[in-house]
Amino acid sequence: METAILIVHVLVALAVIGLVLLQQGKGADAGASFGGGASQTVFGSQGSGSFLGRVTAALATAFFVTSLALAVIAKDKSELVRVNDGIPVVPVEQVDPALPANDAPISEQSSAAGDAPSLPSN
Repeated sequence: METAILIVHVLVALAVIGLVLLQQGKGADAGASFGGGASQTVFGSQGSGSFLGRVTAALATAFFVTSLALAVIAKDKSELVRVNDGIPVVPVEQVDPALPANDAPISEQSSAAGDAPSLPSN
């Protein structure tokens, strides 16, 4: 479900960008008085302003709704991780205070004076 909403979100975002780039700015009306008025006949006599404006508003609303849906999904996922203790806990080893800090425990056999550990012979 999240993947489908994400795909729709990206497609709507690209469509909004394309429609905004297609629309004329406020200053384009002044250029129409000098002979540029024939370019508006594609979308009717009123021009493309009302049609593209309505489509852009609808797509902006869809973008807003998909953004909220993705935010709710992300919030639900973060609560699931918190409830299930998603952060791993590293067990703490108990240290015997009688042993030296960085040394291995000394065995009874090697503690005798002059005894060296025996190495296997080849």
